[in-house]
Amino acid sequence: AIEKLNNYQLESYSLRVTYIPDEMATQQTSQQHPQGRRGFNQRGQPRQGSPGATARPKQQSDVPLRMLVPTQFVGAIIGKEGATIRNITKQTQSKIDIHRKENAGAAEKPITIHSTPEGCSAACKMIMEIMQKEAQDTKFTEEIPLKILAHNNFVGRLIGKEGRNLKKIEQDTDTKITISPLQDLTLYNPERTITVKGSIDACAKAEEEIMKKIRESYENDIAAMNLQAHLIPGLNLNALGLFPPSSPGMPPPSVGVAPAATAASSSYPPFGVSSYPPYGGGGHSLGGTCNHPQNSQVSHKKQQPESETVHLFIPALAVGAIIGKQGQHIKQLSRFAGASIKIAPAEGPEAKQRMVIITGPPEAQFKAQGRIYGKLKEENFFGPKEEVKLEAHIKVPSYAAGRVIGKGGKTVNELQNLTSAEVVVPRDQTPDESDQVIVKITGHFYASQLAQRKIQEILAQVRRQQQQKTAQSGQPQPRRK
Repeated sequence: AIEKLNNYQLESYSLRVTYIPDEMATQQTSQQHPQGRRGFNQRGQPRQGSPGATARPKQQSDVPLRMLVPTQFVGAIIGKEGATIRNITKQTQSKIDIHRKENAGAAEKPITIHSTPEGCSAACKMIMEIMQKEAQDTKFTEEIPLKILAHNNFVGRLIGKEGRNLKKIEQDTDTKITISPLQDLTLYNPERTITVKGSIDACAKAEEEIMKKIRESYENDIAAMNLQAHLIPGLNLNALGLFPPSSPGMPPPSVGVAPAATAASSSYPPFGVSSYPPYGGGGHSLGGTCNHPQNSQVSHKKQQPESETVHLFIPALAVGAIIGKQGQHIKQLSRFAGASIKIAPAEGPEAKQRMVIITGPPEAQFKAQGRIYGKLKEENFFGPKEEVKLEAHIKVPSYAAGRVIGKGGKTVNELQNLTSAEVVVPRDQTPDESDQVIVKITGHFYASQLAQRKIQEILAQVRRQQQQKTAQSGQPQPRRK
């Protein structure tokens, strides 16, 4: 029942359900006031004896630690009548979920630990020590490595360019680290298994470094997502399926961050661009979960945001994967995103890239492009150590190109510094029949999206100024080159 209720969407709210670990629950009003910060103010002070009673002053991590443990050690970790697991949660001030019923008959079971980074690490070390003692008591002679589960979206950044980050962790902690292959991933299991071999102390140090990198990646992505919320008025981030609906990063920053123990579901729902949403499709309205007053005004005045066209360039060999069998994938993607998606004919037999023409409002662009980036990674068109970087083209009126570039290239340089994307307005372009020129944007998904939104913002300003001039003079203004 708890698994079914967790993240259930009800009138644009996401239900969050968790066990009460001690006596009768006090009356909770937080569901009636979703704008409050869960675990603070409305619920009053934590109850004495509750695992969170002394943990509140420290900031809990939004990314739980996920471990895989051999099934035969689960009983020892729980202990008689749950005594051992209660002792771990009390000492480390954490909330621990042991998913015993997942994957019936499997040799390993996942454990999710919600706490501060220090609390997660302390609980992890205690669990490793319990497993080692149980192995000695039961004459289990095989090595028991530490196995950490991490979403595939963060693994590339953990590995680093040419594997440098991972090599450094191995050297600094005296461990051997391997990561499960991409081929093991599925739409419903986007996690990779990071196996760490070494002494318990060495593995504990490696866990700290690994999770530090993963949390940094998550926080960077959340920051980028929150920027998107401000840049696309009324954008319903929960409808995109890119982050879990209960993710604390989804409300506007003014709401604050909810503690992970209440915000994260026990099954650690997938976040990142590689996943379809676990609910709903592309039918969500733009009036969504961004609670900014000015955004709600915009969405009332302008029910249909302006449609945009973006040309996204993908490897020619990836066309089949994007189209799918009998066109099923591209149709599904089009419905999911609420966008028109077409693949232009190849420019020649030797062409290494193909152009995907995506037409739709900002939210549809975000969803369609995000899914294409994710699909290319899933289908191994980019190596396990490579980040997916694609080139996107936006057409802008020739008279607005100067505004995108800025005086002496100031605006385009600021764009590149802000977004981490490469933004180029090729010189000496001949405007097309619509008097438009191309702006080229190259970068990973969030960088490209941020650059696209910023450029559209500049174009909207130019259009408003043109309209004001036209209204004041009563006649159309000549276009500036």
